[in-house]
This record gives sequence, C-alpha cells and structure tokens, in this order.
Amino acid sequence: MGATKTEHFTDEQNRIASIAKALGHPARIAIMEYLVKTSACICGDIVNELPLSQPTVSQHLKELKEAGLIKGSIEGTSICYCVNAEALKMLSNYLGFKFNLDKCC
Repeated sequence: MGATKTEHFTDEQNRIASIAKALGHPARIAIMEYLVKTSACICGDIVNELPLSQPTVSQHLKELKEAGLIKGSIEGTSICYCVNAEALKMLSNYLGFKFNLDKCC
C-alpha cells in the first residue's frame, strides 16, 4: 500500500482527518458522549458505563487522546479524563462553515 502523502494537505485538513478517524468507532462516540455528559471521569467510570473491558476502554481513550479530543490528568493512582473543548469547537466550526449546506441539493 502506498504512502498517504499527508504533507500535500493543509494542517487543518490533516487535523480534521485525525479527529474524524478517532471518531470512526462507535465506542469512541459513546465515550465522548459520556464525557460531555459527566464533564470528567476516570477510566473505571467509563468501563462501568459501556459493555467493554477495561483494556479496550483504555485503548479507545488512548486513540481519543492522541487525536486531541480528550485530555487526561493524574489524580492519585487514576487518570481523570475530560473533553478538549477547543478540539470540539474546531470540529464544529469546520463542519459548520466548510460545508455550506444551503447550497447543497
């Protein structure tokens, strides 16, 4: 398989693609919805909410964090996660302004 040639695209296009890829799994959508609803929580809270194992939830959290959609801060022996509001605002602005749906069919 060939290279993706991401250097041929703008920083914004690469950033949006990274976010879209991270949101491309329903478990990650569920995690984001839960974090928005609860403001912040630890991994164990998400494990209790979703029908997934702790290692699976941790892997999804890692993907969301690498995409910049969530932040994590250490609290004792746990990591407390919350949404990165700036990333969500950027995505919302991109989708709202780049795709002028009034001109669409």
